[in-house]
Amino acid sequence: MNKISVMGLDLAKKVFQVHGIDIDGEVIVRKQLKRSQMRQFFAKLEPCLIGMEACGGAHYWSRELTRLGHAVRMMAPVFVKPYLKSNKNDRNDAEAICEAVQRPSMPFVQPKLPEQQAVLHLHHGRRLLVRQRVALSNHMRGILSEYGIVLPPGVKVIPRRLPEILEDGDNELPTLVRHMLAEFKAEHDELIERIDRIEQQLKAWHASDAVSQRLASIPGIGVLTATALAATVGEGEDFSNGRQLAAYLGLVPRQASSGGKARLLGISKRGDGYLRQLLIHGARAVIHHIRRRLKAGRSSGNPWVEQLLQRCHVNETAVALANKMARTAWVLVARNETYRPARPV
Repeated sequence: MNKISVMGLDLAKKVFQVHGIDIDGEVIVRKQLKRSQMRQFFAKLEPCLIGMEACGGAHYWSRELTRLGHAVRMMAPVFVKPYLKSNKNDRNDAEAICEAVQRPSMPFVQPKLPEQQAVLHLHHGRRLLVRQRVALSNHMRGILSEYGIVLPPGVKVIPRRLPEILEDGDNELPTLVRHMLAEFKAEHDELIERIDRIEQQLKAWHASDAVSQRLASIPGIGVLTATALAATVGEGEDFSNGRQLAAYLGLVPRQASSGGKARLLGISKRGDGYLRQLLIHGARAVIHHIRRRLKAGRSSGNPWVEQLLQRCHVNETAVALANKMARTAWVLVARNETYRPARPV
């Protein structure tokens, strides 16, 4: 049997599909593997190029197969799909992956270290708890509004106001509703404590990571955004320049150009939506601070944002500033530099 040169691996939970070819493109192996057979199968193979989609478990298998001496390349599923020749199934997916990994212009995904994945899991776990807290808070507010009690907005309003509402015997809250709201408040308080504990873990990791600390020096980037960027971007090896990072985050215009006529639309909103959200929220905070200083008759210290606010909507300005923050972040990470504020003109 000829030596396998390139292999496409379609990942799954229990049953994996492999598609291997030799240097001439002839199919050598096309079979299914159970999870328990994976290491034994690839340990017997001579080192080859293995392609896989960047999906759940891909970073783990990339590290495992790399230890066995193979060259592993991960690709975004959206870039693999054009090479699918027929109906979607595991067999055809593995063949498409094998075809896509050989393309010289294919962009690959950098494998993440276990520590980077752990930090991102903290972020996603925090986001899940925040959603649960908001859902529970909205539910309690809705119940109270049914009895003529409307609370002002704010995260701290329910923990502060709900106890006195439950103890007030003059309102029309039935006993059953009081007991239920008391249970919900206990759950709401516990969610707040869990979120605080996760944030403390992120702050501790931030204090020990030099890259995250450099990123936090950029105006509009706090601990959450800095840790998420540091864990996602790593050393910035995936991107040739800052614009590629901004494009990865979906902060560049979407194009519909044809016939030599350039037509730019709204931002693409591709890539990591969570990081894009954090950057835009940070940009909004910077803009809010600048507008307050301008309203008070003081210098904002950022004439570039001032000019954007004069000719663009505040939302467009926020996206433009988020784009600039992403480019600045790439420079700090890839070139190991520190942030230097612009000198006032």
